[in-house]
Amino acid sequence: MNLKFLIPSTRGIFKTMTEEKVFYLTKEGLERIKREFKRLKELRLANPEEAASQEDLSFLESRLIELEHILKNSQLIKPPLKRKQNTVHLGATILVSVDGQDDEFTLVGPLEANPFIGRISNESPVGKALLGHRMGDKIVFASPVKTIYKIKKIKYERTS
Repeated sequence: MNLKFLIPSTRGIFKTMTEEKVFYLTKEGLERIKREFKRLKELRLANPEEAASQEDLSFLESRLIELEHILKNSQLIKPPLKRKQNTVHLGATILVSVDGQDDEFTLVGPLEANPFIGRISNESPVGKALLGHRMGDKIVFASPVKTIYKIKKIKYERTS
């Protein structure tokens, strides 16, 4: 079933959300979204006059809808089975060599991506290119400039 509906985004425009979309989140990311959802829900219920204008109320409601959708369609990122941990999957921390320099980043879902702190999205061009590769593989990535990523190490955090 391909159910789509329009919701106002946090930027004031309408966007389509599809229930089939899965939001991959780390344990920390899921907890952060749950906390924000709970806080906004409490704000809406306990203190509606704090949302001073109709615009604020509209923003609050659209953000609650968005967060609820994410929570209903989220999947926790877990390390793959031990025998598959030599391959890049979501949640992998990857050490690569790029033009002779080492760089390390963790592959996460788009909601938690932040390249400035070493977290790249599995939906980004680099993330997509690295998925499924193993240590020692060289991946040629051609954006404006041809770049070769050589995977030096793949590791996964343990979940409790």
